[in-house]
Amino acid sequence: MHQEDQRPRKFIWPHQAMPLARAISLSYALLILYVSLNPFDFDFQNGVSFWAWLDAPLPRFITLFDVSVNILAYIPLGFLLVFAAYPRWRNFVALGIAITFGAVLAFSAETLQTWLPTRIPSQTDWWANVLGTLLGGLLAIPLGPQWLSGSAIRRRFDKWFGLNWTACALFLLFPWSQIYPQSSWLGTGVWGHHFFGSIDWGTTAINQVAQETLITATCWLGTGLLLSLGMRTKALQWRILNGLLCLTVLLKILFTGLQFGVEFSFLWLTTGALWGMVMGSVILKWALQLSNTAKFCMALFCLISATIAVNLLPDNPYFILIMRHWRQGRLLHFNDLMQWVSVVWLPMALFWVIRDKLIYESHP
Repeated sequence: MHQEDQRPRKFIWPHQAMPLARAISLSYALLILYVSLNPFDFDFQNGVSFWAWLDAPLPRFITLFDVSVNILAYIPLGFLLVFAAYPRWRNFVALGIAITFGAVLAFSAETLQTWLPTRIPSQTDWWANVLGTLLGGLLAIPLGPQWLSGSAIRRRFDKWFGLNWTACALFLLFPWSQIYPQSSWLGTGVWGHHFFGSIDWGTTAINQVAQETLITATCWLGTGLLLSLGMRTKALQWRILNGLLCLTVLLKILFTGLQFGVEFSFLWLTTGALWGMVMGSVILKWALQLSNTAKFCMALFCLISATIAVNLLPDNPYFILIMRHWRQGRLLHFNDLMQWVSVVWLPMALFWVIRDKLIYESHP
């Protein structure tokens, strides 16, 4: 055999269509329709024609918040659609397809809002949606073929997770589970207060900073260990997980500004939240060196303990005071959806890791 034939060949990821982008684009379009039309209490006998909003006068008051939300909501759609169109359609042809799809989707949503008593369709919203789609598409076009075909993304996530797509999905979903306002940062799975109410501790003094620090550190340690169980051993787990934490913080800042106002974007970033993230990350770096069994047990202990604490300990009084001034407005239905994501992420993650552990032990 020739010497060249004996050398290991480097696998080249082909530039091809990206079905994942098409699936995510469709899912995101359905999400936009859900947020735009919820609670679906249509009244088709209100006597208003479906094209009435096209020639209606502009609203008397157009707020920067409404315009910003409508633009931001469609930026990811335009971005994803350019990915979905590759490789059959590229560059400005893909951009035109993305704008057309976004415009039709926005037109359909505005038209259907004609028969919703709680919604007011307008051309302003439609133009803001189209602009958002345009901006998202323009952001995607400069990317190279390796990104538009998904080969670079697949190579990266293959290096991190291999074929463990469930862990990858939980990894990507985690930042969105933190958007809904919570008494303790990173404290997912808050459901106990809805059923039992928080415990009345009377005059017992509780250090709120220490409580939030402990809950945040425990939640992040448990989450990091749980996600590491689905990652490859050779992956730079601590760096990747801290990158995920930074992304979660950035999304929280953005959506807190949309929910409470730009001046309150860092409202949630308390002393307890900061110290909790630092402590959790430091302990996580050491804990990642443990065996999978030890990480599994520690992750379960941390997440279950933190969930019990979040659901039973009283809410931070400052958090309660702030929530009284929360005006959800146009983000009402989006916040409702994000609350569900916050509640179900932890049970889904625990179910996956326990199931994976049982399968591994039965088929070592």
